[in-house]
Amino acid sequence: MNLDHRISSKTVLDIFGLYENKHLNLEPGFQRQSVWASRDRAKLIDSIIRNYPLPAVFFYKRTEDGHIIYDVIDGKQRIETILMFSGKMRGRFSTKTQLPGTNEEKYFDWNYLKRIKKQDRITSYVLPVIEVDGDISDIIDVFVRINSTGKPLTQQEKRHAKYYQSGFLKEAGRLARRYEQFLMSMGVFGLTQISRMKHVELICELMLSLAQGDVLNKKTALDRVMRSDSMNPKETKRASALLVTTFNRLKCLFPKLRTTRLSQVTDFYTLAVLIGKFEHEGMILIDRKRNQLAWDILVEFSARVDDVRELQKNARGAALDQELYRDYLLTVSQMTDDVNQRRKRESILRSLLESIFAKKDVKRGFTSEQRRIIWNSTANKTCSCGTKLTWDDFTIDHIDPHSKGGKSKLQNAALMCRNCNSSKGNRTKNKRVKK
Repeated sequence: MNLDHRISSKTVLDIFGLYENKHLNLEPGFQRQSVWASRDRAKLIDSIIRNYPLPAVFFYKRTEDGHIIYDVIDGKQRIETILMFSGKMRGRFSTKTQLPGTNEEKYFDWNYLKRIKKQDRITSYVLPVIEVDGDISDIIDVFVRINSTGKPLTQQEKRHAKYYQSGFLKEAGRLARRYEQFLMSMGVFGLTQISRMKHVELICELMLSLAQGDVLNKKTALDRVMRSDSMNPKETKRASALLVTTFNRLKCLFPKLRTTRLSQVTDFYTLAVLIGKFEHEGMILIDRKRNQLAWDILVEFSARVDDVRELQKNARGAALDQELYRDYLLTVSQMTDDVNQRRKRESILRSLLESIFAKKDVKRGFTSEQRRIIWNSTANKTCSCGTKLTWDDFTIDHIDPHSKGGKSKLQNAALMCRNCNSSKGNRTKNKRVKK
């Protein structure tokens, strides 16, 4: 380790200048998202107005294209708050404090300070600054160490700091931004958890689980894949596609998941992995009735698990016919969620849902023999749109679409022109040829 540091100070006015001239970087790759609540920000401005001392901010001083850049290692929330209050950054707010020379506290904002010519209470405030020099790996270690107190870093924030250059983590971050609203609408995360990058951690877990086709031991597996960047770009792209497919399927199947316990992150992870496995295995719900049945079963199961949980809270044991719900509850009530618990939980959910799903025919197309039989057994080889079909340009359509469980059998086949077949898509209604 080759760390060096210098102690200095800067006024808030100096900070304004650095920010406006783009010499202050609040978002270096290793930095976490904003985690302060509005009350934290108001309290900071109150402290500055009253001239209370604040902890030092830490900067990593480097050069970029001939310019000096200060990466903020620690103090992002404080600097951000000052910039917001003054209107230099979006997010203006007011605070309640007692100005010098007054006898009572009152709410005011930056514009009010300017009107009474007291903005210097902010701009002249002196912030202690520690400038740190060293290799980027050492700077990241400083960041992690400093942020182990106060609002300590979550495991995912530490991973982000250490492995922010990982291609896998960058793709997970992109997907997390894409599905942020979806995860909140499903009730999996709230805004505070999103701000602490919990959704990124879940996305990472699901990408890796879906790619390897099994649940995983979270911490060990995620650290390993990010530390070594062992998933190449092609594998990362595949994992990303699997997650997109799984989330789209979940949105379609269970749009009201937030009303059940399965919206809790532990349960949601298991359900998502199972639905991803069903997709890989060609398991589908072929109609609305089956979809509704799957939903009804999940709702009932969730309610029964909650019932058992309530009994346990009241020091009452589960009945014999509640053993399944008790077993499931055991997998989510331990201190750690290891791979064995996850597999047990998935096994229980699979036992509930698997029989409702139909399996796609592994054979997507029709054989050459089937094509000949269908062609020769059709007397009038004209599509219902009026197109005359020839041996060189006819297509064979699944009357019941393959994507909805239709089999590649003669009883489910019909001649069709290429345009009609393409426009039909996966709809069940078919433009049959005239017999």
